[in-house]
Amino acid sequence: MGNREEGFEDIGVDSHFIDKLKERYIKIPTDIQRLVIPKILEGKNLLFRSATGTGKTFAYLLPILQNLSSRRGAETQRKEINVLIVAPTLELCSQIENEVAFLLSGKNLTPYIIVGSPGRLYTQTKMGKLKLSNLQYLILDEADRLTAQECLDDTKGLLSLIKRKSPNLQVIGCSATVSKKTCEQLGVLFKDAELVESDDHEILRNQIEHWAFFSEKRKKGQALRSLLAAINNQTGKSKKSKIKILVFTSKNDDAIFIHSNLVHHKIAAAALFGKVNKKPIPAEDRKAALDSFRDGTVQVLVATDLAARGLDIRGVTHVIALDVPADSDFYIHRAGRTGRAGKRGIMATIGDETQMHLLALMEKKLKIRINPKELYGGRICGIGVNGDG
Repeated sequence: MGNREEGFEDIGVDSHFIDKLKERYIKIPTDIQRLVIPKILEGKNLLFRSATGTGKTFAYLLPILQNLSSRRGAETQRKEINVLIVAPTLELCSQIENEVAFLLSGKNLTPYIIVGSPGRLYTQTKMGKLKLSNLQYLILDEADRLTAQECLDDTKGLLSLIKRKSPNLQVIGCSATVSKKTCEQLGVLFKDAELVESDDHEILRNQIEHWAFFSEKRKKGQALRSLLAAINNQTGKSKKSKIKILVFTSKNDDAIFIHSNLVHHKIAAAALFGKVNKKPIPAEDRKAALDSFRDGTVQVLVATDLAARGLDIRGVTHVIALDVPADSDFYIHRAGRTGRAGKRGIMATIGDETQMHLLALMEKKLKIRINPKELYGGRICGIGVNGDG
């Protein structure tokens, strides 16, 4: 009789949370969950890296909520913050809040958990609106993004205040691309944090098919529309309603133009980006766009890298990138929006000659295979060695 595959009970997760996970048909922990859950339960400071779609949110929420439930006394009942979770975007904050509510539903536990962006949390703490004297856990989700240029000052300011107000603290950071440099940028709070890495890029290599389409820059909009049509043409009628396509571009202005162009051509698409005409998009409009994509009202969501960072959007079948980022981390995060929860996905890049060269370098660095493709007669065709489909 073969060895039983290790379950959540084997790494110390209690029965309530195991039952909650079963509601999502999750029965076996991922590699990163096996590595970090026991360490967090033991009270260790961690910075961990794992590919997108490998359950990082549950990897830190499960042990933290379990530890809090075992300390059911006054320290979790006072109206003081027990857990502070920092994430770079409103959408990711909302997603984390939903996961907390899901795990705690049906459990007699009311910890005071705050989830927010570094800028908002820093401002609220400076104003004295957040009391951190009883803080037990600090989590930085998408830690590498929180140390990027646009977030770094707020993140460092917040961590400095936390260091002064909360001396006894367990700290945890995670992302698909954290490194020792991230540890250094986070400063003294994370100086003793253990760096835990899961070698799980097989998801990127084995569960995601990578495509490349050549297009001149001025024809990219047309190429995108043709690719969207071809994806639908090659999908059976019964499966068309299940197609979800996430379109990425680096620049906010490009995302606005691409979305407008799709809508102009009567393609149902939503948009997720930060600003229009230098004015922030209202939170309710961003939520409505994301909800319409999640529930299948629209098939296409156009997003910037920052707006879609860390989001777990179930059922994304295709990711289409309209540029090639210089940093391979961005490619990993983009591709990781598909091929999740054991399903296969497709990552397609539309680029000009310069971008195809960058993509070839990306292919070597990430040790993935990117297949050149072309659109012919409304279909997606492979390009053979001699140029034949």
